[in-house]
Amino acid sequence: MTSDPNRVRRLLAMLPAAAMLGACGKPTEQARAHTSAPVDLSKVTVVLGDQVKLLRTKAEAAGVLDDVPYKIQWASFQGAAPLFEAVVSGDVDTAMAADTPALAAAAGGARVKVVAASVSSPTGVAILVPPGSPITTVADLKGRNVIVSSARGSVAHYLLFGALREAGLKPDDVTTGFLLPSDAAVAFSSGKIEAWATFGTYQANAEIHGARVLRDGVGINSGIGVIAASDAALADPGKRAALADVLRRLALSNTWANAHPREYAQVFQRLTGLPADVVKLVVERDRPQLRAVDGQIVTQLQQVADTFFEAKLFPRRVDASLLVDTTLFRPV
Repeated sequence: MTSDPNRVRRLLAMLPAAAMLGACGKPTEQARAHTSAPVDLSKVTVVLGDQVKLLRTKAEAAGVLDDVPYKIQWASFQGAAPLFEAVVSGDVDTAMAADTPALAAAAGGARVKVVAASVSSPTGVAILVPPGSPITTVADLKGRNVIVSSARGSVAHYLLFGALREAGLKPDDVTTGFLLPSDAAVAFSSGKIEAWATFGTYQANAEIHGARVLRDGVGINSGIGVIAASDAALADPGKRAALADVLRRLALSNTWANAHPREYAQVFQRLTGLPADVVKLVVERDRPQLRAVDGQIVTQLQQVADTFFEAKLFPRRVDASLLVDTTLFRPV
């Protein structure tokens, strides 16, 4: 990791050429079908899916997208479920999410590929209870109502499933409901939710306002985040070349944000409008590095997929090795 701005500029100068090499150089088996003559990136538009502007915030704070030779549109969503719906419909080209939503989308038939991954602290997902709640352990959830954000197969759903199993409970020992994070946040703050499994900025905001963490994701969740791209976008030579370039730039934005947390937090607060204390907590927790998809990532994805399938929470088994495209992202 480095905070040297000259090195960042030198790396950025390499990116357009590197992207074209990644799309049009010597092909591997997976990329062979996508090799073609160089494309005119000035005519390409990619729609990048985001959650609560996390990707966009880092990219704009680091300035890594200031000189892209293609057009970028951002589409930010409350959670992964609606984001993947937009990817499936063709309105969005990529999705940034935790591992479980990507696997859930694939289990549901979504034509996507995981093209990059990151590993961060599993403290960014948690089961929360209101201040003063009599619930002190996960075992106390038996017979109670738990709200999960944002949908079945979410990272918060996986935490709840794992926490219940750890406590010797079965999923049907609690009544589970699903709400988008913003709706759940309102209900939780008004005392209408006994326990809430959530993540990210929503979790941080609730904690700042007194919510107590009953169980976080450490030891249950993998901490793996992914960037997935639609098969349609990957099959388009122009979009494929642009996405290869975008991923390298996003990797640099992570490096910059980790080295400059104060500057990153200022931009994060400006773009999201969140309170400074909430932003500070999120930035302290969110310190991932974008990395290429390797065998270790595939193995971890498979473990999560198998856990949900065996629990009958996925309609079919997902083969993680077929869900990844390892040819698009090659970090500089």
